Amino acid sequence: MGDSGPGGVPYRRLFGLPGVAAQGVLGFLAQLTQQVAPVGMVLVVQKATGSLALAGVTAAAFSVGAGMGRPVQGRIMDRRGPRVVLAVTALIHVAALLGLIGCALAGWPWWPMLVLAWVSGAGLPPISVSMRIEWGRRMAGEGRTAAYSLVYLVQELAMLVGPLVFGLLIAVASTSLALGVVAAAAGAGTLAFSRALRVGSAPPGREPGRVFADRRMFVLLAVVLLLGGVIGTLEVGLPALAVARDVPAATGLLVAALSLGGIAGAAAYGARSWGSAVQVRLVGLMLALGVALAPLVLIGALPLFWAALFAGGLVLNPALTTGSLLVDEYAPAAQGEAFGWVSTAIGMGGAAGAAGAGVVAERFGPSAPFLSAAALALLGALLATSLLRRAPA
Repeated sequence: MGDSGPGGVPYRRLFGLPGVAAQGVLGFLAQLTQQVAPVGMVLVVQKATGSLALAGVTAAAFSVGAGMGRPVQGRIMDRRGPRVVLAVTALIHVAALLGLIGCALAGWPWWPMLVLAWVSGAGLPPISVSMRIEWGRRMAGEGRTAAYSLVYLVQELAMLVGPLVFGLLIAVASTSLALGVVAAAAGAGTLAFSRALRVGSAPPGREPGRVFADRRMFVLLAVVLLLGGVIGTLEVGLPALAVARDVPAATGLLVAALSLGGIAGAAAYGARSWGSAVQVRLVGLMLALGVALAPLVLIGALPLFWAALFAGGLVLNPALTTGSLLVDEYAPAAQGEAFGWVSTAIGMGGAAGAAGAGVVAERFGPSAPFLSAAALALLGALLATSLLRRAPA
């Protein structure tokens, strides 16, 4: 149970802190390439080489690099603070993207493009991790629910708006120029965001702790991995369903339903002060996600499908937020690295879920991935029940 208070008191407290509003805006700008980069790579590489397979492998290299880079970035952030990591990664990320564009335009062999795609992913600036550390340290107790909800809300907005801006730029310029402009804007946003941080370094005299000192962190990452699997399954299942029903243009509306639900869910979840245990909330949210997605297997009308997706989005981002709250409890002395592992788990789960959804859709029909997504969420709820036990001595 919770109490929102008038006007969402937790958010009023959060936005009352100096610099938070500016950090949110700059963080939004800095994350524009998170969705645009892999899509832009596919378009640029396919146009330059004529190979969709190579384009897909290039995007995969970006995702692998991002998954490998996050824990390393987080470990350095625990020791040196986020500012230096953000500045260095901004330069690496943008330079690698621009280098990939140059290689494609110059007709270079495939391998430099793959290397640069990996480097670009490994250098993807840890904006959301930095936001969690910055706002989490400045908001005590239940205020962190609002802080972490705002992190996912800003991220979701960037992932929703970024591709739209990219599409508009393509309409008035070339794909390569559009990707370069978005990359440069995100790099500038990252540098400005790093300068706007108030928590510029790790607390003095503190050595980073071990991420897995509390073994429950392994369980939490497994739950987050399954949550990432839900996201990846939906990302493939939605366009597959739209194509199977001969309305491929509906893909954007279906994806938007999930994103809008996520934005609304993050905003509502952070506006309340919750009295229940965080572990109980995680179990309940994963269970609610599975229940919300299960009817998608049977729904035929797209408007009802859209509404069910929106309902799933309402609990998806709160589940991610709750996972972040548990990082505070299980790895308080190594938050940067722990949040990095959370990001890696989401990415790995998403990749596995996407691959599995393609196979399931091909063998059992376009509705089957949604059953898989519901099953992954319910399995996550079951696994999360082990977190309800008391902490080990």
